[in-house]
Amino acid sequence: MLNKDLRLNSKTFNKGVELIPTRNGYGEGLVELGEKNPDVVVLTGDLAESTRVLDFAKKFPERFIECGVAEQNMMGIAAGLAAAGKIPFVSSYAVFSPGRNWDQLRVSVCISNLNVNIAGAHTGVSVGPDGATHQALEDVAITRVLPNMTVVVPCDSFETKKVTLAAASHKGPVYFRFTREATPVMTTDATPFEIGKAEIFYDSQSTNHQSQVTRSVAIVACGPLIYEALVAAKELEGSGIGTIVVNNHTIKPMDEVTITKVAELTGAVVTVEEHQVMGGMGSAVAEVLAKNCPVPMEFIGMQNSFGESGEPDELLEKYKMKSKDIVNACKKVLSRKTD
Repeated sequence: MLNKDLRLNSKTFNKGVELIPTRNGYGEGLVELGEKNPDVVVLTGDLAESTRVLDFAKKFPERFIECGVAEQNMMGIAAGLAAAGKIPFVSSYAVFSPGRNWDQLRVSVCISNLNVNIAGAHTGVSVGPDGATHQALEDVAITRVLPNMTVVVPCDSFETKKVTLAAASHKGPVYFRFTREATPVMTTDATPFEIGKAEIFYDSQSTNHQSQVTRSVAIVACGPLIYEALVAAKELEGSGIGTIVVNNHTIKPMDEVTITKVAELTGAVVTVEEHQVMGGMGSAVAEVLAKNCPVPMEFIGMQNSFGESGEPDELLEKYKMKSKDIVNACKKVLSRKTD
């Protein structure tokens, strides 16, 4: 099941699941950046501990700005800092940033293509008991539509740290999202990561995997739900259905070459995301394939609904984002394939 070339986390796949919140990688990345680059500045809206920027604040207090519950002002401050040559990281819950300050993001940051990095925490229904008001499910849609914006959805804590480090030297604004709950660690420090380049995490016919089943469907996923996609791939293979699982972490600019290739190889695609299916990663994949390789598609994610309070796993179950739901979507899309 493991693609050794990617140097994924064998502990997760072979010895039990290692769980770490993706937001931890953000905090670790900021501290490392702070030590290397004196221009890095961190801002938050009264959420230093929750967004994991507290360690940066303690170590570099002169480069930490507590903006209070004033997210629109915070984005304006970040724009001014970037215009003056600093590298600001704006840290809040995604429903507040980019949710509440979208106008400032659009006008003050994106129009001028400033190097502002926006970290959106507490995304998806796995936020849990905080409920619909705090479960960001629209943030990818409202950011990817903005010109000059880069949008990334890391899969685990290691990849979140890599996004944080890469964003500091990336030209233009970057939005990346992460979750509250501890989620499976699928990668390692050595796993390749590059903004704009999708990675194939699993292939039924790869040189490192001896399965003889034919690739029948590509599962294109982002964020921690990639783990559910990998579990689904293993189950599907047991019933003779081969898959390719893609870690499509960069929603914009999307890796059109890889997405088109896996669609050509399989002839069917299922997208998986903890976000509204309308306007999210799945919609972006559909846009790519409509131009390059139209194939039957199914979409796993929130189906035009808000979330609610509950335990994270209960909510993923209710809103059909678990491995069994991915399996069912794969079987459904296969029934629509034409040879």
